[in-house]
Amino acid sequence: MKYLNEEDNFLAIEDKHSNYQDANIVILPAPYEHTVSYGGGTNKGPEGIINASAYVEFYDNEFDRELCFDKGICTLESIEYGDAVDKAALDILEIKVSQLLNDNKFVVTLGGEHTISTAPIAAHLKKYPNMSVLQFDAHSDLRETYEDSPYSHACIMARVAEFLPYKKITQVGIRALCIEESVVIKKENINTFFASAIRTGRQGNNWQKAVCDTLADEVYITFDVDYFDPSIMPSTGTPEPDGFLYNETLDVFREMIKAGKKIVGFDIVESAPVVGVTHPEMTVARLLYKMLNFAFYEAKK
Repeated sequence: MKYLNEEDNFLAIEDKHSNYQDANIVILPAPYEHTVSYGGGTNKGPEGIINASAYVEFYDNEFDRELCFDKGICTLESIEYGDAVDKAALDILEIKVSQLLNDNKFVVTLGGEHTISTAPIAAHLKKYPNMSVLQFDAHSDLRETYEDSPYSHACIMARVAEFLPYKKITQVGIRALCIEESVVIKKENINTFFASAIRTGRQGNNWQKAVCDTLADEVYITFDVDYFDPSIMPSTGTPEPDGFLYNETLDVFREMIKAGKKIVGFDIVESAPVVGVTHPEMTVARLLYKMLNFAFYEAKK
């Protein structure tokens, strides 16, 4: 399995903690971009996040550990799609993720546009058939087609719903959708937490716990960075106002570990680096490492 060396890998860690054989965690860059509808550059997202991660501290004071040394994190070379697009590209990625899961690795997939998430979700579902999918996103992504493509980034959750029941999908931060998507949400009773309901208090005093309460014991997370407010995440293709901040988002994961939920894998997508603006990639790199700390949480004895 070809993986990146200390100069190029996630967190810039030495080989004894980043080789494939010994690492429990694998970072899989999947720089696919084929259907962006506004700003481009998501194919540069994985590289930007990995480059920024060299400046993320190894130690997490909330968990009092250096996870990268405890568990090992291997960063693989980027997926190569050749001329493959749409389903053919997703098939390539799904096979790769399935291989990693068969090797008992915890897999983090870095997009690329949100379209890629169908593949790792499908691969994880085979190993964790009872899992929920938790989607952080500004958009519901439930369109059947967009710009004549069923494989658009705007259709990702509609494709996921073809093999995962709607009741197993929880969406958080939604604030941009078409009326047809609204109809689907109501008809299928999807667990959708709209930004407007959270901000006006209609979701209750602890919306993070309410989100957690909808989830199965095993959870796969797909995280579109446009979920965040553009003030902290301008580097994405379709930014939307009235987004969310970093710490209030971590409170969702804190509620998950309180409830004994297990994060089985995740992807982070739609980061589109902007020259001269560095804080968004740093934020995503820190988020990724923090999510790993939540995923490998161990209660103190």
